[in-house]
Amino acid sequence: MVKKHGKKQRAKQRSRRTGAAHASAAANSLHRHEPLPDMAILEELPHHAGRELDTELAARLVAACRTGCKPCQRTLAKKLRTEQRPTLVALAAAVYATLPTPGFTASPTTRTWAPLARAGKTDASAAADALAAVEAMTDADASDLLEDALDHWAVGGASPEEIADKVKVIRDAPPRQRPADPMDAFRKAGIKVFTLDDLDLPDGVDPYHLAPNYGVTLMKTDTPDGQPMPMLVLYPETEDAGIDDLERRTDWEHWGLHGMPDMDPHWRVRARIADRSLQGLVHVGPDGEDGIELWRAAETVSLPAQWWDLLDRVQHVLVAGPVKTPEDPDALQAAGDAGELLAVVARVSFA
Repeated sequence: MVKKHGKKQRAKQRSRRTGAAHASAAANSLHRHEPLPDMAILEELPHHAGRELDTELAARLVAACRTGCKPCQRTLAKKLRTEQRPTLVALAAAVYATLPTPGFTASPTTRTWAPLARAGKTDASAAADALAAVEAMTDADASDLLEDALDHWAVGGASPEEIADKVKVIRDAPPRQRPADPMDAFRKAGIKVFTLDDLDLPDGVDPYHLAPNYGVTLMKTDTPDGQPMPMLVLYPETEDAGIDDLERRTDWEHWGLHGMPDMDPHWRVRARIADRSLQGLVHVGPDGEDGIELWRAAETVSLPAQWWDLLDRVQHVLVAGPVKTPEDPDALQAAGDAGELLAVVARVSFA
């Protein structure tokens, strides 16, 4: 009896130590998935905030995913979620701190957490917030985040060198900087500068026509999971419109036509149901009032039926720009390749 009890205890300890299922540990029939990736590079990430990582557990879990061993994946993933949240954070941050967007296929948990991971690239406080958020997650939410991250690890098959490149990007990437305001030179010289916000405009003066504005071209694209999505491409309509203006007036991310940019509910594409037309593209402030207005329809034009039906179904639009020549079919790709394309996913506001 004592001998049998000792055997059970040893099996239980072996299961805890290795993450293997209890039945496999009891039969001493553990197996390993080779080769194990070298996960020591995860220690270089700021997101675990100096907490101890179980890189061996991470390596065995990733190896199990790459070989498709479901029993080991379930057992090791559970151990990681329940005992090693800092390691979970490191695995997820290695993916989502470098991706411009988690993509529409990611779970709501991951889409909510990913901005914290990106902010943690250069901000120790944000990195700590990313860890705290994961430690506060329910088991179900932690499972969603881990599954999303492991999808990338399993498909990508990243080598230690590729992981090191990711970490280097995290350490060295500067935060997104807005271009310098050309008026700053006048301010430094002691010259009083007035902006539109400083002016008490007379009644009847429309500030839209005093600021840079854009035209739009209708397009369609696909989400990462293959679902169709409406798209608007901006092009300058005034000489002062362009990439520098969009950098100053928006927080849109640089987009290289891969994946899907983040959704910002404050950006709205206004649509009118009565005539199936688009009215404008605006940023709504915290008070609910229109702030930045980038485009306003000069005339009412009913949209093609298929495009409107897609808009009505998806109720979000991918907005990207600026392109220099909207009639050029290669202009969008050229802007993305040059790193001169900003993008956001905006909500549709029907009226």
